[in-house]
Amino acid sequence: MPFAALTYDIKAGYEKELTEIFNGFKRVGSPAVGGDQEKPTTRILATAVFLRETTMVRVIEYEGDLQEIARHMASQPGVQEVERKLVPYLSRPRDTGTPEGFVATFNRSLLPCLTQLSVRD
Repeated sequence: MPFAALTYDIKAGYEKELTEIFNGFKRVGSPAVGGDQEKPTTRILATAVFLRETTMVRVIEYEGDLQEIARHMASQPGVQEVERKLVPYLSRPRDTGTPEGFVATFNRSLLPCLTQLSVRD
């Protein structure tokens, strides 16, 4: 399954506060993104957030269409809540208040995957 990684430019010294924000994250009820629950076209399989100094990275394991995931995340209340809570800790603002702004920010902060290896392959 492919992975995507998104970067956040943050202020140093707020590890505890950022951990609390993500520990309180409200997951969506289903990993299905496109199609329907019985036969989704896209699914979010897992997420993880990493932090070092002024760089935070969110990794998403998924199957299907990454842009569909970006559009889906833009409308999720839990994701919007995290984005609002992150504002005071960002060293570079993110325009995530609208679905369009969220998708544009998602694409701008996306790290290209150079290689991916898995025992499943």
